[in-house]
Amino acid sequence: MDYHLTIVGLLVGFLVGLTGVGGAALLTPILIFLGIQPTVAVGTDLAYNAITKIFGTWQHWRQKTVHFPIVLYFALGSIPSAIAAVHVMNWIQLYVASADQIFKKILGFALILIPLAMLVKSLLNRRNPQLNSWQQKTVSQKRFVLIGIGAFLGFLVGLTSIGSGSLFAIALMHLFAISGKEVVGTDIAHAFFLTTAAGLAHMSFGTVDLSIVVQLLLGSIPGVLIGSRLSCKVPTVFLRWVISIVIMISGMKII
Repeated sequence: MDYHLTIVGLLVGFLVGLTGVGGAALLTPILIFLGIQPTVAVGTDLAYNAITKIFGTWQHWRQKTVHFPIVLYFALGSIPSAIAAVHVMNWIQLYVASADQIFKKILGFALILIPLAMLVKSLLNRRNPQLNSWQQKTVSQKRFVLIGIGAFLGFLVGLTSIGSGSLFAIALMHLFAISGKEVVGTDIAHAFFLTTAAGLAHMSFGTVDLSIVVQLLLGSIPGVLIGSRLSCKVPTVFLRWVISIVIMISGMKII
C-alpha cells in the first residue's frame, strides 16, 4: 500500500468537493510527476473517474436534473471517438519511439486549455438571459451538432482523460437554456458513460493500474465529502482561480 497515493486522492477529492474544479486536470499531471507512464496515468485516471461519477449520476438522476436525450446524442459521438483515441494512443505507444513525449505535449496543451475553458464557463454564467439562436432549437434539431461536439471532445478525453466535465459543460451552457443544476447533472451523467467506456478500452490494453485506483479512492471519497461540507462555509472563488493557475503551470511544465 502506497499511502502517498491515498494522500493524493484525499487532496484531489477535497479540492474537487470544495471548488468543483475537475479532478482529472489535477490528478493526471500529479500521477505523471510521480513517475507513472503517461498512458497508464490517463487510463488509471479514467477508470478512477468512472467510479467516482457513479454516485453523482445516481444522485442527479434521483433529483431529475439529467437530460438523457442530450446525454444520448453526446455519447453517440463521444464514446466511439474516445475508444478510437485509446486505440490510436496504444498504436503510437507501440510504434513510435518518442511516444511518451508526444503524450506529455498533448496533455500539457489540454491542461492549458482547461483554465481557459473555465474562464469561458464563468463568462457564460453571467450571460444575458435572452436566448441565443441555438437555445431556441429543440434537442432533435441540434442532434448532429451534439454528436459532432461529442466526437471531437470524446477523442480529447480518450487521449488525455481531461475535459469530460468542463468542456462539455461549456457546450451545454451555450446550446441549452437549462438551469445550473441541470447542466451539472447532465454533464456528470454523460461523463460517467464516457469515462467508463474509455476506461474499459484502456483496461483492455493493460493501461489501467487498479491498485492505484483503489488507493486513490481510499483518500478521495472522504476528501470529497469533507470538501463538499466546507464549500458552503468557505469562499472558494479565489481558490478556484489559484487552482486554475496551478493547472496551467502544470501543463507548461509537462510540455
